[in-house]
Amino acid sequence: MNNIFVYLEIEDGIAGDVSLELLTKGRSLADQLNCKLEAVAAGHHLDKIGKQVFPYGVDTLYLADDKRLAPYTSLPHTSLLVNLFKEKKPQIALMGATSVGRDLGPRVSSALFSGLTADCTSLEIGNYQDKKAGKTYENLLYQIRPAFGGNIVATIVNPECRPQMATVREGVMKKEIKDENYKGETQQLDVSNYVSDADFVIEIIERHIEKSKVNLKSAPIIVSGGYGVGSPENFQLLYELANVLGGEVGASRAAVDAGLADHERQIGQTGTTVRPKLYIACGISGQIQHIAGMQESAMIISINSDPNAPINTIANYVITGTIEEVIPKMIKYYKKNSK
Repeated sequence: MNNIFVYLEIEDGIAGDVSLELLTKGRSLADQLNCKLEAVAAGHHLDKIGKQVFPYGVDTLYLADDKRLAPYTSLPHTSLLVNLFKEKKPQIALMGATSVGRDLGPRVSSALFSGLTADCTSLEIGNYQDKKAGKTYENLLYQIRPAFGGNIVATIVNPECRPQMATVREGVMKKEIKDENYKGETQQLDVSNYVSDADFVIEIIERHIEKSKVNLKSAPIIVSGGYGVGSPENFQLLYELANVLGGEVGASRAAVDAGLADHERQIGQTGTTVRPKLYIACGISGQIQHIAGMQESAMIISINSDPNAPINTIANYVITGTIEEVIPKMIKYYKKNSK
């Protein structure tokens, strides 16, 4: 049980960003454990996957290429992973905390009696001492995630069962190429050896996909508003500032619950995780649930009438004042000085 496996989410023959983020983290963990990083791709027309993922440090890529495996359906993908994991016996298995990962992960972990930690925000390698049993376990996966509504951070370990399984939300980990020329091995899987015909009982006849008009993940600048913005009229000031700066508008859960912004703009533990170059937090108190989704921003500016707001402790710059006072001045300044 030496290897780390990452399940790749495939759409139109391309691995999703969350999978590439997990490969980056998986490569780091594999280096610590002195083991191989392996990836599994199931779908159709997968000939470009190797070129995409090998630069992230993948040692072995398993390809299950079958037109019946695309798009994703629960039963065949579950059987594929369960039987592959029984054969290869990985010590760690990672997948995205997406609609696919949240469906697939519990099915695989249940079949393997391995357990699963969902929505991890950090993964580390460490030791664990079971004082009751008098045992010390080395090189376990620390599966770290917020718990009890984000009020505490829990570190979960799995001393006995394998693989140690975790799902991670998109945007939590960094996506970073290890080596453009990294060479890995590709192994074609005979799907019939892992998946039975009975697993293909469900056939997808038609799909309708509506892409989001809001692109928070890729925005270099985000102007985000909280409940302290106060009104829809004040929230319009955030849109004006974002427009001047060439950024996107985000929101805290409190602002979304108050009807000040749409749910697709929510940033935080129950929304989107972002890491822009500049994050301007307007009227956001800074609950841990929100901070978990934006604390990796390169620069944070907090605009708040409360000088003791918790978000000020992580901000690079703090402007004390009301939204009505500060934002119009910023808009006027940037309009005047922007090229």
